[in-house]
Amino acid sequence: MDSPVLTTPTHSAAAGDRARFVRDHLPPGGLFADQHWRTAIGPFRISAELAREIEELGRVLHQFYRAANLLYRRSTEGKAPAWVAGLLDQGKPAHLVELQRDAALKNELPRVIRPDLLLTDSGLAITELDSVPGGIGLTTWLYETHASASRMSANPSGAGPMLGSAERMRSGFAGIFGSASRVHIVVSEEAAAYRPEMEWLAQGLPGPQFTLHRADFADPAPGEAVYRFFELFDLANVPGANPLFEAARRKEIRLTPPPRPLFEEKLLLALLWNRNLQTFWRQELGEGFLHRLLKIVPQTWIIDPTPLPPHAAYPGLDLTDWQQLKTLSQRERDLILKVSGYSELAWGARGVHLGSDLSSVDWAKAVDNALTSWPRSPYVLQRYHKPRLSDFAWFDFNASTVVPMTGRVRLCPYYFVHGDGDHSRPHLGGVLATVCPGDKKIIHGMTDAVLAPCAVEESAPHITG
Repeated sequence: MDSPVLTTPTHSAAAGDRARFVRDHLPPGGLFADQHWRTAIGPFRISAELAREIEELGRVLHQFYRAANLLYRRSTEGKAPAWVAGLLDQGKPAHLVELQRDAALKNELPRVIRPDLLLTDSGLAITELDSVPGGIGLTTWLYETHASASRMSANPSGAGPMLGSAERMRSGFAGIFGSASRVHIVVSEEAAAYRPEMEWLAQGLPGPQFTLHRADFADPAPGEAVYRFFELFDLANVPGANPLFEAARRKEIRLTPPPRPLFEEKLLLALLWNRNLQTFWRQELGEGFLHRLLKIVPQTWIIDPTPLPPHAAYPGLDLTDWQQLKTLSQRERDLILKVSGYSELAWGARGVHLGSDLSSVDWAKAVDNALTSWPRSPYVLQRYHKPRLSDFAWFDFNASTVVPMTGRVRLCPYYFVHGDGDHSRPHLGGVLATVCPGDKKIIHGMTDAVLAPCAVEESAPHITG
């Protein structure tokens, strides 16, 4: 392995000043309840080429959502295979299925698009799309604080322009509500850890007044908007949800994300890989967008226990029965097994199993659980694209020193969709980099992760293997 080459400055005094500035400007109430992370000494730098790819990706993903919605609608109308809607409706209560098919809501799409992008040796890999993402306030704060720290530093970080900004995050989020006279942000108890970041964000947003509420809020006035910061599987614990949904159905308010569970299903990415749907995707995405998505979306399968004919096999796996997943060697188990959606396990790192990181016994248990969960919570299987190693650094306040770190990186761009119908356009607000220690296989916001905004440089970060 090559010796580390940091993507941030290592001058200890200047780096310490910047890190302390970032730490000292954390809001009094914090940004996440009982959550902590390591403080970066500067932004995470990416190449200009990668920055352009991320900027352009918003259009591709927005079109994918539009195409997926059209596919679902045609399926319900008998103009596309019926199994598509059946699969996306599976395990959902009847009232949610009725709601997402309602004429008033059937064309509503998520107005925040946040993919999870892994940096791999072969480029970006999209592991999933999140239409109810956390981190909007945190990412805004990171951009604002690191930009201020850089301006005040006698030794600037040396990075190029930021890929995004606090202003773009704020105006991007505020713009998804159109001309609403007031915006209510409803945060459930399930998502309570994110309430501090949304409180901080709401205080500095432009445009109408933004107000935070708990799960019992149910009476917005006509012409107002509601941001739904709760998952649809959790409606039993959100007493205000149904009145909000009915107000949205009557077009009295703008509600986003819409109450449409199909957009909370990871199996949408499996449908992209389904050969029976390739003509549809090519027609609705175009050859260019389809090629780009297939290049960066790992091959994904739906764990349906329905037996195959004895002469058939799952494409790309050479398996004729999902029970055979259990017999794969550890080397062959570079596969991620995770619940698709509509489950308390469908967010964060919960419900995610990396086959090569489990014993044969534990992997077999995960496979059995996926198969038995099929009627209520389908699982998906996805090829594991191992993130490459990149060098970064964080500041140890106890030792008062810069700590080099060779880690694996997840990039989370935040795209905000403004406008309606054919006039809607996604706008990139910023990109959150999460750098986890190199021995971690699954990347998430753990306490030993380093979180930072992204900046652009002319050459890519040094890769160590």
